[in-house]
Amino acid sequence: MACSLPSRRFLSALALLPAATLVACGGQAQGSSQASANAAATPPAVKAAAAPAPTPPASPNVPAQQALYSPAASGAPGTLTSLAPLVDAVKGAVVNVEVQARPKRMSGMQRLPPGFGERFGMPPGMGGFEGQTPPRQGAGSGFIIDASGTVLTNNHVVQDADVVRVKLDDGRAFDAEVLGRDPLTDVALLKMKNAPANLPAVPLGDSDVLRVGDAVMAIGNPFGLASSVSAGILSARARDIHAGPYDEFLQTDAAINPGNSGGPLFNMKGEVVGMNTAIIGGATGIGFAVPSNLIRGLLPQLQDNGVVRRGYLGLSIQDLTPELARAMGVQATKGAVVAGLTPNGPGARAGLREEDIITSVEGKPVDSAGVLTRTVALLKPDSRVKVELLRGGKPQTVEVTLGTRPAMQGEEEVAPRNAQATAPRRLGVQLSQTQDGVQVMAVEPGSPAERAGLVPGMVLVQVGDQKIGSAEDVSRALNAAKSGDALLLRVRAPNSDTALLRAVEVP
Repeated sequence: MACSLPSRRFLSALALLPAATLVACGGQAQGSSQASANAAATPPAVKAAAAPAPTPPASPNVPAQQALYSPAASGAPGTLTSLAPLVDAVKGAVVNVEVQARPKRMSGMQRLPPGFGERFGMPPGMGGFEGQTPPRQGAGSGFIIDASGTVLTNNHVVQDADVVRVKLDDGRAFDAEVLGRDPLTDVALLKMKNAPANLPAVPLGDSDVLRVGDAVMAIGNPFGLASSVSAGILSARARDIHAGPYDEFLQTDAAINPGNSGGPLFNMKGEVVGMNTAIIGGATGIGFAVPSNLIRGLLPQLQDNGVVRRGYLGLSIQDLTPELARAMGVQATKGAVVAGLTPNGPGARAGLREEDIITSVEGKPVDSAGVLTRTVALLKPDSRVKVELLRGGKPQTVEVTLGTRPAMQGEEEVAPRNAQATAPRRLGVQLSQTQDGVQVMAVEPGSPAERAGLVPGMVLVQVGDQKIGSAEDVSRALNAAKSGDALLLRVRAPNSDTALLRAVEVP
């Protein structure tokens, strides 16, 4: 969530914008970063939309804006008149996103970032909290994309949140549920609860038509200062900041700070062309936003399932460089070279080979390995696609049935929204298979497992009449019990052979 997000192979100078986080024990604002590492076998990717999805309807409260830059009589560059009409038209759709997370029980000592403990009165060198994490809360930004209260924000703002509350510019506030999250692009979709159906909303614009030098404007909640407005230009496009496999960030010099996370980046028509997400630590005038077209490509899956499933070729790829082209004896200057194939993967089954140079997928040009990764990622798994390539310098077309991109090591997996929670999760207990047996690794505060007296380190021996040899045995025994039953558990105490009995109420 916005409080303390781990970073995975992110550039040392780069940080995802935290949601100006606080710890309930009276802590200071704390930064956080999230990055998804891509394995060498760059699988499918997410980037500008492969198949355009329907654009969320524009709100009637957001009229088409007249140009706010008017050319000077001499033909010199445009002169800025005022952004006030634009701000008035869109600021009602920009929201604050407040999140809270309950304490979570841990087994043993959890390591925390250097200096973290000292911020909250812990002795110097103290590396973590014994027993459970502290309660956390934070605040970020977001924007409403339809009048019924659907909100876009960053994944790292709401990740691990137990309570999400959306506060409007006019002071109204509503609880919200997380409809879907995509950690790899840092996009999350919220739905406000019991909200009226006439809320102000802003449309997603076309980020592909933006040119470097175009005027842009950001509105958000930096450092808790609600509805702060900053303006600048688009400084660069398609920035890869090594945050994840699908980097194609817009760069802007509009002032962006911690707490702007999830807020909109507008063009001069009042359309959202990006979601503010990352900054460079220690620098000013360098911020990054997720392009609106990438977000639009994800929306259907986030709305329907709550997760994003990506197409997958099963290839290891790299850019075609002039040196590689010369060594391979081809005239092509752009493309993605197949360096390796996953055994029995979609690409291998379709007949793709090492040293193939992929030049397009479904008619979309492939200029680099990154473009191929992002293009394939927005295609549906199990769909059949045409891949154009050069093999030995000769053009060929291969049809490939895409697979589903697997999660990489260390990558967060998000369960579909309608997936039923596993029985151990419903009890509020996390189990792991160890050499000692099925061991309790964590217990949620206030859960049936905690009320039954389960603690981390206990080993489950028997559930009801079922002897336990694996975590699957636990799930079967719990699923066979009826809601409301009191189930007898036989456990071994932590670091002991002492047998104990516990009774847990089945939710």
